[in-house]
Amino acid sequence: MNFRRKLIFALGAGVVAAPLASLSQPQGKIWHIGFLWENEQSFYLQFFDAFKAGMRELGYTEGRDYTIEHRSAQMDFARLPALAAELVALKVDLIASPGTPSAVAARNVTRDIPILIAAVTDPVGGGLAATLRRPGGNVTGLANGVASELYTKRLDLLRQILPAMRRVGFLYNPDNATNLLVLRQFESDCAKLQFKSVRAPVHKAEEIVAAFNTLQRDRAQGLIVSGASTNTAWRDSIVDQAAKHRLPAVYAASRFAESGGLLSYSSNYADLYRRAAAYADKLFKGAKPGDLPIEQPNEFETVINLKTAKALGITIPQSILVQATKVIE
Repeated sequence: MNFRRKLIFALGAGVVAAPLASLSQPQGKIWHIGFLWENEQSFYLQFFDAFKAGMRELGYTEGRDYTIEHRSAQMDFARLPALAAELVALKVDLIASPGTPSAVAARNVTRDIPILIAAVTDPVGGGLAATLRRPGGNVTGLANGVASELYTKRLDLLRQILPAMRRVGFLYNPDNATNLLVLRQFESDCAKLQFKSVRAPVHKAEEIVAAFNTLQRDRAQGLIVSGASTNTAWRDSIVDQAAKHRLPAVYAASRFAESGGLLSYSSNYADLYRRAAAYADKLFKGAKPGDLPIEQPNEFETVINLKTAKALGITIPQSILVQATKVIE
């Protein structure tokens, strides 16, 4: 074989070999996740870190295997639809949502991109899923517990702390569809226990003082505070008013007890976000969101603030203390 023929043969072999070699080496896709936050992103830092820890456990490295786009409504829920549309325009592969308002906003602007929920109270009642077992549509993930069971448990804890209680208030956001569902559950539970229920609706932070004045006027002896994201954002004001009115309260998130509230009972939100990573992994591998059952919490938290109990002159029963996952002294 002369030099010219050898050169042509070698070049030809190289042209053929190159695409074969590239086919044998799969190209790693970088997944794009959009997080649609209701509050400031920093508000969710602990939970967001738990999600990323879950991703690491599954072999994903941020920057190498996935990137994240953040959009925050900063508690202005009217902005959620536009922010969700921005994520859709960016062609993210997945939209992650921390609550019902953001999940509904995302679902309303796309039925194609999977929506991953991490801590929604009632996905079925909130219209996000047909059933927990088979959600249908493009929403799946984790609920933060069966709403009826959570609020029944909170009322029972309050009853044990205040055995003489006969009038109990419920502070909630009537603009939150899930809150309206749990309001009915709360009033049904009160009726069974022969308690007088007192409604304390709060649409915006400026109404918190008036709500506590209503509770005082109607002689509420105890209080249940709903898990609306607005309430969590306004927790310092709510806890301050509860202390000012010397009103024992049970809350729906540990942050309240850590901020001076008497007691909280909730699912372990960090665990829910960590487990949400497994859903992201399944969706990236081709699973259809409508076919993935929505899971319930595995872990629950009872946080008791004994300093607040002492200030209120309340003794926490031993039966509740032994359930505590954290006691603040």
